[in-house]
Formats: sequence, C-alpha cells, structure tokens
Amino acid sequence: MKRPFLATLSGFLVLIVICWNLLQAWTYLDWMDVLTEFSARVAPGLGAGTAIIWAAAWGFILWGIWQKKAWGAKLLPILAVIYTACNWLEWMLWTSPPSNIIFAVIVNVIWLTILIVASKTLAREAYERNIENPEIE
Repeated sequence: MKRPFLATLSGFLVLIVICWNLLQAWTYLDWMDVLTEFSARVAPGLGAGTAIIWAAAWGFILWGIWQKKAWGAKLLPILAVIYTACNWLEWMLWTSPPSNIIFAVIVNVIWLTILIVASKTLAREAYERNIENPEIE
C-alpha cells in the first residue's frame, strides 16, 4: 500500500531532525577541547548527551511511524512540541540574542504545522486500518 504524502514528508522531517542531532552531538564531542578552553556556555558533554537523547527519541518515533503503529502518530506532535520548546529554551538561555528571530519563528511554525497535520493523517489511517482488518496487526 502506498503511503500518504504527509506520512512520507513527516518521515523525512523526522529523519532530518535525527541527522541534525547526531551532527550536533558529533560536533560537541569533536570540538570538546576548544569549547572547554573558551568556556562555552553549554558543557560539551551535556550538549552531546542531550543531542544523542533527542536523536534516540526521534529514532523511536520514526520507527513507530515506519511500522505504522498508532502510538507513533500520537507521540509525533507531543515530541515535536517538547523538542521545539526545549530548543527555544536552550536558545534563549545559553546563546547570544537571536538575530534572525522572525525566520526561526516562521520555520518552527511551518515545521510544527506539517508534523501536527501529518500526525492526524497517520492516526486516522491507523484507526481505519484497525477497523477494517483488525487481525492484520
């Protein structure tokens, strides 16, 4: 069965976030000496650990979506909102004042909108699949 476009799009968005977090973790670990020497606001170990935890959480959601699990669609918007809130909190607390705040807000709103709409589509698809063929799953 062909996947809906929004399911594919949400899968790619989640995959991009996983890659971003793995790249962030690798950067923290690779530049640990420099960040420690110049007293970075975020400890390199903390930043790398947080990025790895986020990558694992998003990987779990991606696996759930790919396996067409109903809980994957339900957890997708929850994790997206928590992830966005944590990133904004980290950005406001530990970085310099944002110069491109309007761009960041627009990108976050678009990203959250796509993921929330996609999660509704995925949840509806999982519900219909369970009603029509409950023995398949």
